[in-house]
Amino acid sequence: MPNYRRLWRPGGTYFFTVNLLERHGNDLLVREIDRLKAAVVDTARKRRFRVDAWVILPDHLHCIATLPAGDIDFSGRWRRIKKQFSKGIPCLEYRSLTRQRRGERGIWQRRYWEHLIRDDADYQHHIDYIHYNPVKHGLIARATDWPHSSLHRHIARNRLPPDWSTPP
Repeated sequence: MPNYRRLWRPGGTYFFTVNLLERHGNDLLVREIDRLKAAVVDTARKRRFRVDAWVILPDHLHCIATLPAGDIDFSGRWRRIKKQFSKGIPCLEYRSLTRQRRGERGIWQRRYWEHLIRDDADYQHHIDYIHYNPVKHGLIARATDWPHSSLHRHIARNRLPPDWSTPP
């Protein structure tokens, strides 16, 4: 088993990639977008954090989140979001014997990718990556055409131009 090293910075800003377990042809995240948003809002209400940018694709999501000062528990937040989201989904998915024994669902990959944002350039690079991701995956031609993205919020707040579609 790999030895994952996480960089823990109290109050840190992190980039995350979180995937569904079965990605091919799975559109669960956009089909259940309201459930996902509710899970994020509920978690943020109980375990404070700020979502700086995000994009929800059919089978995975990317997010930049900032934790409160002194707090390093991003893993607890993702555990809660995944659990809240999964609660209302009928248990129809395939579950391995291991997942069954552990009482786990077969919706999410167990792990996720996280990256500690190091500086302003790194932050902007990851925001651009997030917003361009639906274009990269061939879902749309222009980033502004994807509805499940914080790009619209960034444009409305004049953080990005209305015609933004620059690849990272």
